[in-house]
Amino acid sequence: MRNFTIGDQIVDESSPEFRALLLHAYEQRLRPMCMCKEPPVAMYIARLEDQYLIKRMPLSGRDHDPACPSYEPPYELSGLGPLIGNAIQINASGKADLKLDFSLTKRGPLAAPGTPAERAEQGIRSEPKKLSLKAMLHYLWEAGELTEWRSTWAGRRGWGRVRASLINAASQMTARGGPLSDMLFVPEVFHPDDKDGIAARRATALKGVQATGSGPRKLMMIVAEVKEFSAAREGHKIIVRHMPFPLMIEDGAWRRLAARYETELELWRSNEEFHLIVIATFGISTAGIASVEEVALMVVNEHWLPFEDIHELWLLEKLSHLKRKSVKGLRFNLPRDAPIVSVTLPEQKPAPVAMFIVPASAGDEYEQALTTMIDARPEIAPWVWRVAESEMPRLP
Repeated sequence: MRNFTIGDQIVDESSPEFRALLLHAYEQRLRPMCMCKEPPVAMYIARLEDQYLIKRMPLSGRDHDPACPSYEPPYELSGLGPLIGNAIQINASGKADLKLDFSLTKRGPLAAPGTPAERAEQGIRSEPKKLSLKAMLHYLWEAGELTEWRSTWAGRRGWGRVRASLINAASQMTARGGPLSDMLFVPEVFHPDDKDGIAARRATALKGVQATGSGPRKLMMIVAEVKEFSAAREGHKIIVRHMPFPLMIEDGAWRRLAARYETELELWRSNEEFHLIVIATFGISTAGIASVEEVALMVVNEHWLPFEDIHELWLLEKLSHLKRKSVKGLRFNLPRDAPIVSVTLPEQKPAPVAMFIVPASAGDEYEQALTTMIDARPEIAPWVWRVAESEMPRLP
């Protein structure tokens, strides 16, 4: 159990008064300090549905003691490493200031011919000093602690909890001089008894991207679960859950999207328990039509953990039954032919374990990069599965 300093009190998270104190601290905007190390590590309080939880500040996981539940594996093992200090910087308030590699403004007519196709191309290129749209989704997922899993959490992570985690993560980020949470829309879970309230909150959130005339138009990001894709008279519709209207995408952009994310789409269609997550920049025309500018996709399993291929899926399935925490590594801007840690087991004794999956296509350059990555973190034990050579090795 962790001990925290909150205001002038020292409290154990197992104590009876802990929950009431969190509510008070949340309302007073007090910052908890984790006492796993000296000096204590700053954290923040997040609201998830009707619960108040203490969360890590951006990029602070390595500052915690390895035995602390708030400890986070080194970001050098994932695609996050090249972005630290460049695309992601910690500002004076302790929040992550982000440099984005995509536009949140639109000049000219919304849905002009060819524009969505060009934007979709930009959404899939890599720029290590800025966050691509896909890397933005990965960072929200990681900062929201949605890459973490224990078997005891089974059945407790639905879209409502995912949404709350994403919004809380965005509240600790800034971009282009303003709060990222003002630029992000995540649909609420639809409840028939609150449909009017949901509609009113949605209208308020989207008011800024409603086109009113000529001149540059503001765009927003949306993160949502795809329900289905369907053809329109011109272009395609991306129909997302908990939204009463689709996102329109031009034909050329749709073809590029389907080609670029062929693997993700194939995996999603293979199992009805999987979820397909879309992140897109979009605006709303004067006619009230929501149109996509840039878009990226990510497939996640039934526990909302991202995976890249069938081998990662099998590993996640094996680990999903364990009570110990596992942390899924993400690629961010890195290309698919670059090694990253697939999963980290931070609570493994006597040392944390980094789990790597080497694809059958890996060559000498890949192997050399993998060796360099492993040698750079001698305090972490490697577990390597070369899929071309054997079945999955025994778990640690």
